[in-house]
Amino acid sequence: MTVHQPVGPVDATKVPRFAGLGTFARLPQIDRVPDYDIAVVGVPFDGGTSFRPGARFGPAAVREASRLLRPGYHVELDVEPVREVQVVDAGDIVCTPYDITRAVREIEEQALPLLGEGKRLISIGGDHTIALPMLRALNTVHGPVALLHFDAHLDTWDTYFDQPVTHGTIFRRAFEEGLLVQDRSMHVGIRGPVYDRNDFLRDHEFGFQIIRCSDLDTLGVPAAIEQVKERLGDTPVYVSIDIDVLDPSYAPGTGTPEMGGLHSRELLALLRGLEGINIVGADVVEVAPAYDHADITSVAAATLVFDLLGLMVKGSREDTNELSLAARSAS
Repeated sequence: MTVHQPVGPVDATKVPRFAGLGTFARLPQIDRVPDYDIAVVGVPFDGGTSFRPGARFGPAAVREASRLLRPGYHVELDVEPVREVQVVDAGDIVCTPYDITRAVREIEEQALPLLGEGKRLISIGGDHTIALPMLRALNTVHGPVALLHFDAHLDTWDTYFDQPVTHGTIFRRAFEEGLLVQDRSMHVGIRGPVYDRNDFLRDHEFGFQIIRCSDLDTLGVPAAIEQVKERLGDTPVYVSIDIDVLDPSYAPGTGTPEMGGLHSRELLALLRGLEGINIVGADVVEVAPAYDHADITSVAAATLVFDLLGLMVKGSREDTNELSLAARSAS
């Protein structure tokens, strides 16, 4: 945690929200502050997508939509994220658009320096391929983590056209590489048909538990939250949100939309109900603005990033309190 007074976003009462530099929520750039606690970074790569391309333009669109945010106080989470800790915009990771293997390596190499001791990272994609190098970088610092995956799709398939790393295979690779804590990971929001009924059997073998969208009709959001929290426990968690977990009526700007998804309010309720989990990294991916209308999808993604910031800050606050309590007990 930084000890200096955090530098916040541009004051919207002095500079209108539609003016000025378009960083996320108009927060300071990483080189404008001496230190930081949480960095937001763009990863404009969509070379692993299997249907509609365009998520490479997601980071710019989400940043632009984030001008709408009033980031001073998160009412539902009762937290002032940009006032309690230093949050920065770390710009975009630069990677080749032509070679998946090389791009994944470049993303990992550039993400790792952003994850210094005590620092947390939220990435804006890009397609879901970017989650694999982010998990690899995170494991260098934290070791294996639990994965909380909001998505319409499992993303644990083996290959697409003989390519082992695409936006639909990353979490199978993550399991095979030992990046995930055994039997602590979850998919939420899965729906639609799959290639083979055995896809679910294999997914279970990889240590995942699933809450399908249709399960929420009987479970309800509160019970789903309890199930997720019980599954994750106190393990460090990486939260990965594919925007297509939302129904296409709430997120049309994405590459592989699926009918019957979560409503915006359901997703926010699920996410905000996770207060207390130890989120060490996160992403929001698959925003493809070319298919968006009135920035619906970009606004949703910007809101989710802000919610993740709030959850991270509350988690950091609890970690600090626990350390202070431990120190007092030891003395």
